[in-house]
Amino acid sequence: MATKVNKKENARFDTRLSVEQKQFFERAAVLGGYRSLTDFVISTVQEKAKHIVEEREQVIASQKDCEVFFNAIMNADKPNSNLTEAVKHYNNKVSE
Repeated sequence: MATKVNKKENARFDTRLSVEQKQFFERAAVLGGYRSLTDFVISTVQEKAKHIVEEREQVIASQKDCEVFFNAIMNADKPNSNLTEAVKHYNNKVSE
């Protein structure tokens, strides 16, 4: 019986930057306690990307909530007899 080996696929990301930028990033990596510049860059970019995605998804959800709420108000059904009676009862109690 053959065994299945799960191999993690990797991708490569190359970038060009100035000598000053690289030295600055390397200094930050050392001061931050990272094992390498690569670890620093991956960790920092991952954290920033997560923040951006979560923030944007929250805005999108919030916009959808506004649309649902607005549509519910603008397209509300007429009150049924029970609700109408409850309002009358409430108004009578409040006016006493």
